[in-house]
Amino acid sequence: MGPFALTAAQRRLRDMAREFAGRVVVPAAADLDRRADPRECFSPAIVEEASKAGLRTLTLPPDLGGQGADSLTTAIVIEELARADLGVSVIFAQVLKIAQTLHKACTAVQRDRFLHPFRDDPGFLLAIAITEPETSSDYIIPVRDAGARFRTTAVRRAGGWAVTGKKHFISNGSRAGLYLVLAQTEPGTGLVEGATCFLVPRDAPGFSIGAVHNKMGERLVNNAELIFQDCFVPDDHVLGRVGGGFDILVEFFPASNAYAAASVLGVAEAAYERTLEWTGTRVQGGRRLLEHDLVAAEVAEMRMLLDAARAYTYQAAWAADHRDNGWDPTLGAFPKVFASQVAWRVVTTALELHGGYGYMRERGLEKLVRDAAAFFHSDGANRSLLLKGAGFIRQTQGRSRPAR
Repeated sequence: MGPFALTAAQRRLRDMAREFAGRVVVPAAADLDRRADPRECFSPAIVEEASKAGLRTLTLPPDLGGQGADSLTTAIVIEELARADLGVSVIFAQVLKIAQTLHKACTAVQRDRFLHPFRDDPGFLLAIAITEPETSSDYIIPVRDAGARFRTTAVRRAGGWAVTGKKHFISNGSRAGLYLVLAQTEPGTGLVEGATCFLVPRDAPGFSIGAVHNKMGERLVNNAELIFQDCFVPDDHVLGRVGGGFDILVEFFPASNAYAAASVLGVAEAAYERTLEWTGTRVQGGRRLLEHDLVAAEVAEMRMLLDAARAYTYQAAWAADHRDNGWDPTLGAFPKVFASQVAWRVVTTALELHGGYGYMRERGLEKLVRDAAAFFHSDGANRSLLLKGAGFIRQTQGRSRPAR
């Protein structure tokens, strides 16, 4: 579907991300992961070092201080970061995709107001607030019913809107400087037709941060509650059109699923690399483990699954930027599902091949198992994404298959 022989520029950025991850993230990740307070698992120093390397602004165009990275290049960079730590990759996956969206969807005035501060502040992160305690899979599938609506609402005020409600599980939620917030603006409709996307700065009156969630894995990214109490948002902070919040997701986030797939794929690759090292040096029965046929077959299957998941992820990322040349909407749903299933198979196989050593923290595999488990639900529960993809299949049933 797409030309996946990496260009010289993509190889350069991949290698830069790999060097950064090995130098900055790997030495700090295990200690940060083990901290009891989830707020302390986040590292401002890692973000600032990433800014120096140009990673935080990678998807902005050169005139805004970035490199104009396309979605495939971005997925490759995210994958490299995830090999060092899943949480760090999620921090930047969120920032990079939202920066892409802001550049494309903002008005010129909005770009000046919001992207310039983001560009200039090395600690400035971005977040998107969709999920609520009672509204999650409804927007993933999506459910087209008046009863499926956001509980976070926005009502008209002079010169703007008053937002009231609560979001949770939000990546970068306690750390961002700017939030894309979806709120229900038309109470008699469902979220697909009646939600609006608002640009909410961290210092907006009536906006506060709630609890930082204490997660099993993926700990180096803070996920948090966002609380809106009559939070005033001016009219010129609406992104897109009023009532068109869901359109923003459909139009400007086609690569989001591929970025999530790249994150969990990096976790699986880390497990595979540790397994290669272990089976290539550990001797049992007078031979290295890798020389035993049963072990070699397990390792071969790990490699096969990783290659398949990577190809699917790269296909989806490339197609997101070439939707006139082969975009299939299931590519916005299935790659993360497949990558998370592959990751779970790979990390649990790695755990088994390490024997009792794999269960010990010092080997690092237990962290990879905890991290991989996050992506059965992160960026859309797998079952919901399968239903979303099934919806696209039903729509095309009886028609000619999408071009590939």
